[in-house]
Formats: sequence, C-alpha cells, structure tokens
Amino acid sequence: MNRIRVLSLLSVMLAAGCSSVPTKDIEFDVEADPKASFSGYKTYAWLGSAAILNDTFGQWEPPAFDADLEVKYLIDRELRKRGMWQRSMNPDVIVAFAAGIDMDVLELTVDPESNMETLANVPRGGLAIVLVDSQTGFVIWVGVARANVQRQPDAETAKARLDYAVTQLLRKLPK
Repeated sequence: MNRIRVLSLLSVMLAAGCSSVPTKDIEFDVEADPKASFSGYKTYAWLGSAAILNDTFGQWEPPAFDADLEVKYLIDRELRKRGMWQRSMNPDVIVAFAAGIDMDVLELTVDPESNMETLANVPRGGLAIVLVDSQTGFVIWVGVARANVQRQPDAETAKARLDYAVTQLLRKLPK
C-alpha cells in the first residue's frame, strides 16, 4: 500500500515538474489566525469577488475566458478537497477573493546588452483569498499570490497558472 502511495506521489511530482506552464514567478504570502480552530470549519458561503483590472487593450484575459468564474471554481474545488461544503444558511466561514491586474507597471531593470538600468513595462497581477469566521466576523485566514502577467496568454495557460496559484495558496490553509 505504501509503495502505491509513493509511486503515485512521484508520478504527480514528475508531471508537475514537466509542466510547460511557467509558475516560478508566482510568490505566495499567507497569514492565519493562530486562535482559529480550522478543523471545526465544515461549511462556507461566498461573500463575493472583486476584480481590479487595468488592462486597457485586453492584453491579459483571453477571449471567452472568465477569470473570476475560474477562480471561484478552483476555490470551491480546493475547499471540497478539505472536506468543506458550500451552504448558504449559517455557514462556518465566509469566502471572498479579489484579483488585480495592472498591465502598465514600470520597474527598473538591467538591460543585459548595455548593463544599464532602464525603465521597463513589467505587468503584475495578484490574487487574494480571504476567509472570515461567520460567527465572529473576524478574518481567520488570508492568502495572497503575486506574479508577473504574461501578455496575451491562451486560455489554457491562464487556467493553469490560476489553478497553480489557488491550489498552492489553499494548501497553506491550516488543518
């Protein structure tokens, strides 16, 4: 039995390592309330989502791709994996997320040819997921992912990067 688990884990790690979707630029920060009893939370409801998009020319979100809907789906999936179920009446936890994209971010970078610092456009994006204890109204967990934004990614790349970010964030949720 243990051999099967080890082989399964190795195959998943190999598949993740061979992925052609870039994820190394994604950074994560997580804060949890040390007093919260995460094992006691079994149900959740959605507060809503917010999108702050500065993408004047439609360079980030692929056509016919709804990033908000995708993030909500991914969070639902990860919470179900933890044994939590969505319930509209008297949930244990309220879930919210916010996503932000700014395609016009400027940053000092070193030009490899001239070895001089120059201003360059380095689009950035972020995703924050917040869990609130519905009884107390206190935030019990916040996870934030930040990354460089690829210009005009295809829908599969955008989905894969969001999937990676949400999965990694919610893996850091205490048990």
